Amino acid sequence: MTWILISIIITLTAAGIIFWQRSRLLRANLEVKTASGRLQTLIADLPDGIIAYDNNFMIQIFNPAAERIFGINREQVVGHTFGPERAQELPFRLLTQTIFPSLSPLVVPRSEPGVFPQIVDLSFTDPKRELTVSTDKIVSPAGEALGFIKLVKDKTREAELLRSKSEFITIAAHQLRTPLTTIHWVFEGLNGKEKLEAEDRELVASGLLNSVKLLKIVNDLLDVSRIEEGKFGYDFEQVNIIDFLSGILTNAEAMAKKYEVKFYSDRSGETAVNLTIDANRLGLAISNLVDNAIKYNVKNGSVTVKLERLPDKPYLQISIKDTGIGIPPEDMPKLFTRFFRTENAAKMEIEGSGLGLYIAKNIINRHGGTIWAESILGRGTTVYFTLPIEPKLIPQKEAPAFSE
Repeated sequence: MTWILISIIITLTAAGIIFWQRSRLLRANLEVKTASGRLQTLIADLPDGIIAYDNNFMIQIFNPAAERIFGINREQVVGHTFGPERAQELPFRLLTQTIFPSLSPLVVPRSEPGVFPQIVDLSFTDPKRELTVSTDKIVSPAGEALGFIKLVKDKTREAELLRSKSEFITIAAHQLRTPLTTIHWVFEGLNGKEKLEAEDRELVASGLLNSVKLLKIVNDLLDVSRIEEGKFGYDFEQVNIIDFLSGILTNAEAMAKKYEVKFYSDRSGETAVNLTIDANRLGLAISNLVDNAIKYNVKNGSVTVKLERLPDKPYLQISIKDTGIGIPPEDMPKLFTRFFRTENAAKMEIEGSGLGLYIAKNIINRHGGTIWAESILGRGTTVYFTLPIEPKLIPQKEAPAFSE
């Protein structure tokens, strides 16, 4: 009798455990389905295209935004393999070139090679498209590579608006530059006259200074317009980076002395190497960065410029460190956007167009480099940028730049 009772208890316990396990599995399955449904809804509602494919380039996900961008239905692509040869098929050319960016007419890398996510700007003429594509790996919890996912942002409309805006800026800037240049020449001529009264001499000096500032703003506007149209123009050549930097830093030392700022050049990590650069354009970018470090510094502060070769990477890194006013954390994401000036910088009443950092960023990107900054409010800022040692890392063509 006892054994029968024990047997019944064991059977009931086992049944209870099985029931509990099944209930837990059912709940887990329901949770997975719910989460999966939410994820599918999220992907479907995204304004940007989502394309996911496995290691064999078979497309698994193709959301409505991707359908709109590429002009094809998901039924035409999901479950189908896309190799480079499919670029020959007209309906799938744009999609294939996006999956394999090297097949695109114009590719501008926005991230370092081999580092994920890989970000590129792609320009197409037939059909007309301007796309920014971010590619990342899909990895299992165990670390196994399963495939890739692409986020495709369509910037075609934005590019069209940008071109219209740039055309207006170009026309306006040209219209302004001619009379401003004439005014500048007049003030420059009067500035050399010895017979001027003291009061008139002050007015002429003030007029000359303001005409120089206005011409600088107009020229910056023209530079931005050309950059955004992809027509800034670059003339690359092999240059010894040490000699190149020495010339720029010699001019910066004179400016630092005027602002009562100590200027240092850290040569401990320098490497004598020839880089492929446009000396005029890159010189403009570095001068903008160094000028800011000096102008927005404090009296008896310091600026240190350092050049070093990055270990295990085919890049040089240049840093410009100052002990100035620093940048508020909330302003850091907007630092390299056009017309942006931090509030604490504006309070210093130093003339500026808010275009210098934007121009510098685009010039460095065109050289195949990246730029970023670190800052502590009230203690100073360090701007870093990289330049590739190998010419093959430089984008082959100049592309329109999207304002941010």
